[in-house]
Amino acid sequence: MRKDNFNTEIIVDVHPLEKRVAVLEDNRLVELFVERKDRQNIVGNIYKGFVKDVLPGMGAAFIEIGLERTAFLHYSDIVQDFLDLFENDKPKKKIDPKDSSQIGKLLKPNQEIVVQVHKGPLGSKGARLTGQISIPGKYLVLFPNKSRIAISRKIYGQGERNRIRKILSEIKDPNYGIIVRTEAEGCDEEDFRSEYKALANTWKLIEKQIKYAKGPVCVFDENALGNYLIRDLFDDHVDRLVVNDKTFYKNLISQLNDVSPELVPHVELYKEDSPIFDAWNIEKKIESVFRSRIYLPSGGNIKIEQTEALVAIDINTGSFTGKTNYEETIRRTNLEAAAECARQIRLRDLSGVIVIDFIDMSSSNNRQEVLDLLRRGLRRDRAKTKLYNFTELGLVEITRKRMRATLIANFSDPCPCCHGTGRIISRDAMTMRIHRWLTRAEYFTRNQKLRITVDPNLYAHIQENEEYFIAFKDQVEIASDKNMRHDQFIVQKLPGLEDITSRFS
Repeated sequence: MRKDNFNTEIIVDVHPLEKRVAVLEDNRLVELFVERKDRQNIVGNIYKGFVKDVLPGMGAAFIEIGLERTAFLHYSDIVQDFLDLFENDKPKKKIDPKDSSQIGKLLKPNQEIVVQVHKGPLGSKGARLTGQISIPGKYLVLFPNKSRIAISRKIYGQGERNRIRKILSEIKDPNYGIIVRTEAEGCDEEDFRSEYKALANTWKLIEKQIKYAKGPVCVFDENALGNYLIRDLFDDHVDRLVVNDKTFYKNLISQLNDVSPELVPHVELYKEDSPIFDAWNIEKKIESVFRSRIYLPSGGNIKIEQTEALVAIDINTGSFTGKTNYEETIRRTNLEAAAECARQIRLRDLSGVIVIDFIDMSSSNNRQEVLDLLRRGLRRDRAKTKLYNFTELGLVEITRKRMRATLIANFSDPCPCCHGTGRIISRDAMTMRIHRWLTRAEYFTRNQKLRITVDPNLYAHIQENEEYFIAFKDQVEIASDKNMRHDQFIVQKLPGLEDITSRFS
């Protein structure tokens, strides 16, 4: 049974430099995923690496897994079962699980180790690792060192839970543990059997890689686009999946035949000459992701500002004045904003603490209506989210688990001029910065001719405000260079053009 009434399509654009996946609901872009060789998501990947350094004082070790920065493994995340892979079935070492200073008893420099990425690199921090290995599937998650069956709490019916547990108890290896995902509700025995077989075979291949591959090396790429599509995106709620690459299409069909053959008829190969994203007008939709302000159908707007761990969303009525009364105008704007906020959170992959400043409403019924609409929109989010009620200040807070780098981080680099503030220094401020430089250097550059080079925009401003430099008019000449940044100036001594900018900065 379908959980919603949306017409859902997945469009896959395969290019030698990148692969992109767009999820459309009623032709509205709600999710976008990008896979690039230089910016691949490594969360969930399994590596065979070696211990670079052990720090008992921190209760942690740094592990070399072949990334730009060494990864971090805390004592509490070490699982001895997977250390035994390299220790020829030696008995487990007796340690105090609460005393992290004993990490030196488990790990030594240059020791081989199998780990899985729990959190990807962020800023100057390396990846966070775990020693607990798991293999995720569409309906199940396999734990090679566990034995119990755990079922998602979102599968509420006790009869359904008992049915699933009985099926899995009969088909799984007693040495393997299983977590049943929410999507497994209603699946028949054949679904479970085929997926369990695929996961068990995957682990056998990983074990072979672990045994023979020379580390540091990735022995399992959880985020390969085909795996991600089948596991997390493509299910019976999707009306069709369209892909523009014949090889990728064949591989996808082959994988689906193993785990979900009933979905094969929903996969199409795009054969037109025009770019596939253009056919669905997706390129234009992507451009809006980079705007901090999003306009609502009524004329209101929302403004999104991101920091590393906090996102602020501000709601404004904008040009919308309404036709009846003020409270109804606010209610309608907030309802539109709630639906759009839920979509933007998914689309931009916002994470951490998200604070939404809705326009104040005096009616408690209206506030509850807005909250319910926001909750329904977030229910379709694949990331784990938690929504809190309105605070006394009229704010709504959401926490959302970080799955990967945000969409904007994937598509852009920090601005070298504004350094993330979204604003640049004014021409007046730059003019005064140059004036202060001259004042600071006046004693040391007396009787010397100087040339100051700036960008054309600042040059025009200085020419219009010559009085700023009247005290230096006989000493300084101003020059323009279109290659200069707005926030940059260069001071040179004449006639040799020696650059002395940094001396008195």
